[in-house]
Amino acid sequence: QVQLVESGGGLVQVGGSLRVSCAASGRTFSSYTMGWFRQAPGKEREFVAAISWGAGTTRYADSVKGRFTISRDNAKNTAYLQMNSLKPEDTAVYYCAAKLFGGTNGIGYNYWGQGTQVTVSS
Repeated sequence: QVQLVESGGGLVQVGGSLRVSCAASGRTFSSYTMGWFRQAPGKEREFVAAISWGAGTTRYADSVKGRFTISRDNAKNTAYLQMNSLKPEDTAVYYCAAKLFGGTNGIGYNYWGQGTQVTVSS
């Protein structure tokens, strides 16, 4: 089992950058594919990005491709989402999630963090 805690959210202006982090408990972090999702007010939660357990594969939603970068540091049990060129439509609660040895798609995540708010002001 793994517990996830997000941090690093906040208020940023349009065009700015922000990095959110996801700290995981447990000794087998490197065995988990990590994903980032977001949910805006009144909308369903959507997939943002994922990185494979071996860190060799990443996948992004079309809406963030070229602007966001997912990464992980297995020595620190932490996953990151670097967000650049932020837009008002990126405003949402961002959640990290984990699944054991899973693929980099948007389904099958067993463990979720509590979320961190990202607000992009125009």
